[in-house]
Amino acid sequence: MIAMAPTIDDLSGDFPDASNGARWQMLSDAVMGGVSAGQMTRTVIAERPAIRMQGTVSLENNGGFLQIALDLAPGGAGFDASGFGGIAVDVWGNGEDYGLHLRTANLSRPWQSYRMSFAAMPNWQEIRLPFRDFAPHRTDLPFDARLLRRIGIVAIGRAFTADVAVGGLRFFPAEA
Repeated sequence: MIAMAPTIDDLSGDFPDASNGARWQMLSDAVMGGVSAGQMTRTVIAERPAIRMQGTVSLENNGGFLQIALDLAPGGAGFDASGFGGIAVDVWGNGEDYGLHLRTANLSRPWQSYRMSFAAMPNWQEIRLPFRDFAPHRTDLPFDARLLRRIGIVAIGRAFTADVAVGGLRFFPAEA
């Protein structure tokens, strides 16, 4: 396991590189025959650098998601985040609900994750997502922050226009 600092990405790297040494990736339901379409760009929103995901989520052909994802260590290695209380994300959006999905090293199927939703409003806001509030999706395994591997910002589950931006990602301290 790789230990890391509280900052996951402060957007100081050259896009699509994150400041943690990993790379942002854009994913869609096209990998399973869906027709959702989107793009990931590096831009500036309200004078703040951002990674922005825009697109159309479609439920046609059993689809229904767009995602920007970031491994928490180069090469997808896991690390122990158990010393932290959760993840803080600076977001801007179009007023829609999105998901923050976590993957751990002990999940073997691509559809398994731990999920929490949030509303991305049309102004910058910090949203704190405590590890204890993430719900397991299609797994019986309890969430284990010692095995954290990947974070995804996801537009999922309904047909809509996605427009969400991330201005920074970091861990926040565990409660005393």
